[in-house]
Amino acid sequence: MRSRRRALDELDEERLVRLVARGDRGAFDELYRRTSPWLAVRLRRRCADEQIVAEVMQETYLAVWRAAGAFAGSAVGGTAVGWLWTIAARRLVDAFRRRAHHAEPPVAAAERAMVPAAEDEALAGTVGGDVGDALRRLAPELREVLQATVLDGLSVRETAVLLRLPEGTVKTRARRARIAMREALT
Repeated sequence: MRSRRRALDELDEERLVRLVARGDRGAFDELYRRTSPWLAVRLRRRCADEQIVAEVMQETYLAVWRAAGAFAGSAVGGTAVGWLWTIAARRLVDAFRRRAHHAEPPVAAAERAMVPAAEDEALAGTVGGDVGDALRRLAPELREVLQATVLDGLSVRETAVLLRLPEGTVKTRARRARIAMREALT
């Protein structure tokens, strides 16, 4: 067994993928041992949610096991590590899409009150002068996008889920809000 492990240690990742394509479990284990640490780090740089990272890791290696025969490798100028990262990146995008599709905004965000929101009152009390005046003059739909993206630090996707808007609408409103603020402050 040790000699088999030593033999696998000497193979490059492309050869390991070729062996995985033939159903070699030992080669798969060695490929996982070599590549999973850096793959997890790269995924964490793009996603802070450990649950999503774990799901993507599992889906990626399952795809590698199932599709290793489709790996073209150096014949087309690719590498096994690049192929692995492509699979993982696509799985990560899919996970983000699933989450955004199924995400529900917090109950408090879904219920619109007719009285001024606490955020508006707090904003009015903390942001004064010309900036505060410019913020208060913004249309409510522009102000809420600006508050979510700039003041609360939410991403476009998180803002879209929170406000129940398409991402494109969030981007457009954020741009319009910035332009209006710039004009008001010049």
